[in-house]
Amino acid sequence: MEVEKIFGERIRKLRTQNKLTQKQLGEVIGLTHKSISTIESGICATTLEKLVALAKFFNVSTDYLLGLKDEP
Repeated sequence: MEVEKIFGERIRKLRTQNKLTQKQLGEVIGLTHKSISTIESGICATTLEKLVALAKFFNVSTDYLLGLKDEP
């Protein structure tokens, strides 16, 4: 499975578990809802800065978000 697809699936899972819209998540980390949508669909990834921001926001490791570990 591609890194972008794993990353997107995990972001979507965390976002929905936290009952956030794509717009709300985007506002928190400085992206548009359209950017969140493309990340979740696996079309593209994001910058290292945003990767770290997402990991901190969801309190998970970057390794988990990238699919290197299965435990958050």
